[in-house]
Amino acid sequence: MRPASLLIISNGIGEDSVGAELARRLPSSIKASAYPTLGSGAHYDGVCEIVGPRATLASAGSRVAQGTIARDVRGGLLGTVPPGLAFMHRARRAYDRVLVIGDFIGVGGCFLTGIRNVTYIDVYKSGYGRPYLGIERWVIGRTCRTVFSRHPALADRLRRDGVDARAVGNVMMDTIPRSGFDAASLRTRPLAATLLPGSREATAENFALQVAALRRLPETLRPDVFLALAGGVAPEALAAAAGLAWTGLGFAGDLTIHAARGALGDLLDNSDVVLSQAGTATIQALGLGRPIVSFIRPGDRMRRHEDESRLFGESRLLVADDATEIASALTLLLQNEPERLRRGAIGQDRIGPPGALDRIIETLLS
Repeated sequence: MRPASLLIISNGIGEDSVGAELARRLPSSIKASAYPTLGSGAHYDGVCEIVGPRATLASAGSRVAQGTIARDVRGGLLGTVPPGLAFMHRARRAYDRVLVIGDFIGVGGCFLTGIRNVTYIDVYKSGYGRPYLGIERWVIGRTCRTVFSRHPALADRLRRDGVDARAVGNVMMDTIPRSGFDAASLRTRPLAATLLPGSREATAENFALQVAALRRLPETLRPDVFLALAGGVAPEALAAAAGLAWTGLGFAGDLTIHAARGALGDLLDNSDVVLSQAGTATIQALGLGRPIVSFIRPGDRMRRHEDESRLFGESRLLVADDATEIASALTLLLQNEPERLRRGAIGQDRIGPPGALDRIIETLLS
């Protein structure tokens, strides 16, 4: 019997990681193809066929900074829309099932190109920020077979419109990458921190500022330090920005930092706090009960930080882009175990548990 064909549409690096992990876990009765709409789709390499045109945007899809939409438009954003819609129009009869992972844009594209009975994993709306707009609910109701929301309130609102909407856990917690990296064997100090400088153009600057903050800690308080290297990030550039030397396994100099790719879960399992400028990885760290210190970069959209703060609550300490302020926030967490655990518990509760991925696969099989 021919396996059922599934098209996975994902629109971002974090969304690609979710889609790739789902594709890995599919039974042989479903053959997946991935359409990563932004970037290279590297997470799908070696996992499943990659199809469709891909847009390369200066922002890489991030809307944290102000003016990113205008920059993307100047960089050719509008020119990427017709090829994408043309591919989706051709794909509407080429696949037995379609899965969209991301924000509303993928669902909107399906609506415009006649793709129906979509399974939609909404990893964007948290239930603590803006609710679904009326037009979003209308399009979702006419496009989607099943929606997996991150919060019961979001699912309840869609169900009132007749949509089969479910809140069964946070799929991002099912897809934390692990490789068996033995971080525990590298521990020499009472506490440890993981650095998540991000995966976009400011990654080297973010890393340098995180390292500068660590340098301001007294020697007696310094933790063991790990770095989760995102795909496509050159460690040599990070080393140069931070005044360290890349050894092939980590960074050496006045600080020792152990680095690994594809091992975020292994690093977080062996860390107590996290310095993060990432997106999906921040949510995953909070969901594992690790409190976060983040900083506001010049030009960031404050509305975005405000929306995130409503979700994260006190699990994230958000400070200015100043090494001394970052070090002060980190000191608070490192010195005070009850406070560290309290904030970690808030994040774990706000982000939600794993368990959604199995339910999503069950739906795709039904």
